[in-house]
Amino acid sequence: MSLETFIYESADEIVNGKFNCAKPEIINHKNKYQDDTAICFSLLALGSFIDKKYKDYYQFMDDAQFLVDRSTSSIAQIVHELVLGYVSYTERNNSLYSINYNNARKLAIRTQKTAFFEKMAETLKCPPITHLSAHAHVKDPLIALVKIGQAVAAEKDINVLIRTIAEETKIALNADRCTVYLYDKEHNELYSKVATGLDDFKELRIPADKGLAGHVVQTGETINIKDAYKDYRFNPEVDKKTGYRTKSILCMPIKNFNQDIIGVFQVLNKFDESFTIDDEDLLVAIASSAGISLENARLFERQRKMLEEQRIIFDSFIETLASSIDARDKITSGHSTRVKMYASLIAAEFNMDKKDIYILEKAAALHDIGKIGIRDSVLQKEGKLTPEEYKHIQEHVEITHNILEKIHMSDDFKQISEIACSHHEKYDGTGYYRGLKGEEIPFGGRILAVSDVFDAITSKRHYRDKMPIEKVIDIIKNGSGSHFDPEVVEKFLAIKLDKIVEVFLTENNQLELNKEDQETLCKYNLLDLYYSIINNCSNMLLQVFNKYYVGLDLEHE
Repeated sequence: MSLETFIYESADEIVNGKFNCAKPEIINHKNKYQDDTAICFSLLALGSFIDKKYKDYYQFMDDAQFLVDRSTSSIAQIVHELVLGYVSYTERNNSLYSINYNNARKLAIRTQKTAFFEKMAETLKCPPITHLSAHAHVKDPLIALVKIGQAVAAEKDINVLIRTIAEETKIALNADRCTVYLYDKEHNELYSKVATGLDDFKELRIPADKGLAGHVVQTGETINIKDAYKDYRFNPEVDKKTGYRTKSILCMPIKNFNQDIIGVFQVLNKFDESFTIDDEDLLVAIASSAGISLENARLFERQRKMLEEQRIIFDSFIETLASSIDARDKITSGHSTRVKMYASLIAAEFNMDKKDIYILEKAAALHDIGKIGIRDSVLQKEGKLTPEEYKHIQEHVEITHNILEKIHMSDDFKQISEIACSHHEKYDGTGYYRGLKGEEIPFGGRILAVSDVFDAITSKRHYRDKMPIEKVIDIIKNGSGSHFDPEVVEKFLAIKLDKIVEVFLTENNQLELNKEDQETLCKYNLLDLYYSIINNCSNMLLQVFNKYYVGLDLEHE
């Protein structure tokens, strides 16, 4: 018997109900070959579907799909698509059937297997897609299972996951509504944040020993009743709260991998009929996937909250350390905060991702923590430092490194220490404390170098005033390639002036950037301001900028 004849005869027997899907000939027929094995699994899936053995169908179809994806046999691929098409057509999913039918037909034309395709389609009683009604009702429980399976693998947000499961279950069982309750064992309550058909649905909590859902939790039984109000276990209070009228109801436990009950499916009001044994079998399959999915999502959510709490603690610890420098050195109070803001603006120009910006901001907040180890007489000196004092204050960078290295951090956050202690390195290698050069300097450290210098020379000290802004920009420009990374300088000078002014305003929280000035400043960047000054252009832009740059000091006087 040829392979093609075997396929026709086997498929014909299956479709006409004369065939036991466990027939040894299918399992054993040339099964040492991957291509033939793929065909056998597709036929086994077909037989299981017709016998309504859905669990077996999914398993055989998964195995078939795995082998077909790796097969070079056009016959194996055509058989698989047509079996999928048979299932789609039987379930009245004409849209999906059209896809399966066309996939098989195109493959047959491309591989010169049109005779096989036509014979196989005839055997499976698959009509040409031109015979299908464009308005046929679409209903396919298999698609619901596929979507829920995808959610198991991909979705981490438990609320989105519950909504997906509820919506697809409602469609699969041809019901009006579906509610997925989760079991809160600590408070012995069932709760749900999603109920299909209710857009404004708020979290609902009910005792886990009341009503049908409560009975399912307590007993682990499946409940299938035609008239909920005639069943003593039904709790009408939920209907009273929602304004809904429950009629038929199918209620089933959701279990995790350890078979612990973690929730309850409650499917309501089957259209035109009551729920059947087939519906129960289908819900068992859905509940199996849903249980794994929900348990994973709950574990993920628990881990997310734990990490968030750890991050809050970590952030507050960093802010406390940074504040200790402000308390120690009133002259430079607020410096670390402003450096962090400038660094964030540069990072935004580079389109850095959130995680890298977070690390950069923490490094900026801590970049001067080593000043804890600098003598007060040097740190708080108002005049010019002597060479010996300058050498001593340079030690703060190495002290910063030594302090931060002692904090237990993940590999990601170890970058904080490296970035923080490299803000005095220079692009040409003449900086301190390690004399790093070019790209040897962490990228975040190169950003901090520009941010640190800019804030230092635009901030007023007791022993000097702010530099004129054109001189400040000139220092940054001239330092490109020697002191600073040229790319970082380019991005920094491209920052809009309103963003720079907003950093200035952190020195006086009572002042705000007025709307008219903001509309002017947001059109220009630091480089525009620089050229307007040196080319003696209109003073209007400089006046608006200096209103916040120099004017802030006048407000304080």
